[in-house]
Amino acid sequence: MRYRDLTIQTQREFPNNARTPGFGWLVRAGYLTRENEILPLGEQAISRLQNLSGDPSFFSLLSLPLISNEYETYFPLSTGATEIIHCESCKYTERLELAHFKKTALPHEEELPLEKVSTPDCNTIESLANFLGIPKEKTAKALMYTRITDNQFIFIVVRGDMQLSESKLKKLAGDVRPATVEEIVKAGAAVGYASPIGLKNALIIVDDVIPQSQNLVAGANDAGCHFKHTNYPRDYSAEIVADVTQAKTGDPCIHCGNPLSILSTLGLAARSGFHFKNILLALAETHHDEKGLTLPKSAAPFDLYLMHLPGRQMDTRAKAVEIYDQLQSTGISVLFDDRDERAGVKFNDADLIGCPMRVTVGEKALQNGMVELKPRREKENQTLSSENLISHLSSFLN
Repeated sequence: MRYRDLTIQTQREFPNNARTPGFGWLVRAGYLTRENEILPLGEQAISRLQNLSGDPSFFSLLSLPLISNEYETYFPLSTGATEIIHCESCKYTERLELAHFKKTALPHEEELPLEKVSTPDCNTIESLANFLGIPKEKTAKALMYTRITDNQFIFIVVRGDMQLSESKLKKLAGDVRPATVEEIVKAGAAVGYASPIGLKNALIIVDDVIPQSQNLVAGANDAGCHFKHTNYPRDYSAEIVADVTQAKTGDPCIHCGNPLSILSTLGLAARSGFHFKNILLALAETHHDEKGLTLPKSAAPFDLYLMHLPGRQMDTRAKAVEIYDQLQSTGISVLFDDRDERAGVKFNDADLIGCPMRVTVGEKALQNGMVELKPRREKENQTLSSENLISHLSSFLN
């Protein structure tokens, strides 16, 4: 394909909105706009990735640092939109909102009698724990939702030191929304002082560590008051006991017990298929140097960059076109730069775009029946007889 046909517009400077180096290089090389829209060169790169994706070893061909599980593949990136839980020891990997972790039960205690106490201005777990001088794990946190399909009021109990995972909740109960004040009051609860004790027409869900946690402080459904020593199932029952809390950094791995980490990532593949735009960004993040992209042979939009440099005494263009036609007839994918531009501009653009091989057809080499070759990742040029070019490139690219 000719350079002009793709209307490639390279940039001399990084865009001021470049959040990562890879995005900046893709914009500078003309794969993406500053607004993250795919340009024709980017479409060409994605088309080649799509063709390659049928290979079972697809990701191994891209030379990317990946984290994966049975269903999804991720690329670690500090600005990535998908947070995952990862265990470096056993490689357990899961989306943050769905990850399981090993929960540590509190030391077992004898159940004490329920006791209602005054707790003014204690409508948060932090204020309650501070007021009573207890750790947050000795409290029971109340969360209230309404199921969208049938307006069922749902009351969830988790330990005060843990956070609810709405994704886990939705897997158990269906799509939900936060309950309104009117719905909370109708169920018999009190905003900021809610308890599962004595509720009406509520679907109660408790996290699976609650039955192992004795004598927790919970709301009394009376403003300004809490119950001390609530115990499940002595004081209330639940329709569902399940894991509904979200893992955090340092929690023990569900499989090996070692500390978990939270990583920001790009999602590259899921059950639904590949995310090729994210794969292109991952490639740019991984494969670049100070001059531009250095894409691997398997992932570059073209096998090689063919550059024509005008001559003063001989017609170099005719030879360049002849080589271009020969390369295309052998199935080698070529980006042919025959623009009337200065040599420096063309060399810079070739480095930016990042094809694995550059072939330069210029007067000085052609006078000796030679062309110049430069693998993108190497510093030195090579010279090769133009007659041997096709066989040499076929060996390099296979």
